[in-house]
Formats: sequence, structure tokens, C-alpha cells
Amino acid sequence: MDEKELIRLSQEGDGEAFGQLIERYKSKVFNLAYGLIGDRSEADDLAQEVFIKAFYALPKFQFRSGFGTWLYRIAVNHVRDYLRKNRHRLDELSIHELGETIPGASGTSFEERQLADKRRNLVQTALRRLPEKYRAILLLRDMQELPYEEISRILAISPGTVDSRLHRARKRLREKLDAIVGGKGGDYGL
Repeated sequence: MDEKELIRLSQEGDGEAFGQLIERYKSKVFNLAYGLIGDRSEADDLAQEVFIKAFYALPKFQFRSGFGTWLYRIAVNHVRDYLRKNRHRLDELSIHELGETIPGASGTSFEERQLADKRRNLVQTALRRLPEKYRAILLLRDMQELPYEEISRILAISPGTVDSRLHRARKRLREKLDAIVGGKGGDYGL
């Protein structure tokens, strides 16, 4: 069934149709939340809350944008609210709690897997040290691979701002990685 039909049925209260929409977007919403907060359990709860919010807001959805764009906007706003309310607790997360959001080529040998895990942890640590507006744009563009126009609608900023903020975010991420590795790039294979 196509997405527009699932949305229409969901707007009429069809829970099964909404369940299909959840299936299509649950990993993307979870990955976005996880990338922004770095805690699997909290990200899972936040993703569920996003879908609950979306379900109740669905009657107002008017197909002016794509469903994914609309849903991401709800997710970004919900996670931002969470971050504002819980900033003190999130600053205390350890590197071990940061997890595996950043995709890396996990090799077949034990050493290659260890190296991929180190890279992933380093990038995740650096990402966590960025302001939320930079983390969000990196996750939407580089992780979710969304086009600039869609990111523009999700974050309610112009495409030009997406471009400049993405450039600054990547530069800051490189700076954070340099600070973390402290000139040991060869040791980590970065």
C-alpha cells in the first residue's frame, strides 16, 4: 500500500495502517534520537513518544510536505525539548554509553573489528561534544542522507543555512576529533 493511503487510513483511526508507517520509519527516528542523545534506552523511549505525538497530530497533516519530513520535524523538536530538560544528566554519559550510531566498516578479523569500534567510539565522542544544532545537521545529512531541501524543511532553516551549518559542523567535528586523538591519528587509523 502506498504511503499516502496509509496516512489517509491512519487519519481515520486505522491502527494497522499507522503500524505500517511506524515500521517504515522506526529505525530512522530511533537513529536520529540516538545520535542526538547517545543513550539507547532513552532514544528508544523518545522514538516511541515521537510516534505517539505523530499519531495524535496526524489529523492535522495536510500533505504539504512528505510524511518523513513532517515526522523528522516532530522528532527533532521532541529531542530538543528532551535535551533542554535533561542537559545535566546527558553531560554525564560515559564513552561506553555512547554506542554505535556511526556506521563503520566492521572488518572480518578481530583486529579490524576493534579498529572499527575505536573509530566509531572516537567519532561518537566527538559528535557528542558538538552543539545540538551541529549534531542534528550531521545526522540528517551524513547519517540519514537526506537532501538539503528536506533538511531545510525539517529544521525550519533555509537551504543556504543548511549548507553553511553543515560546513561548520564538519569542520568542528574534525577539530573535536583532532583534540581527542591529539595527533595520534595513525594509532587509530583515522
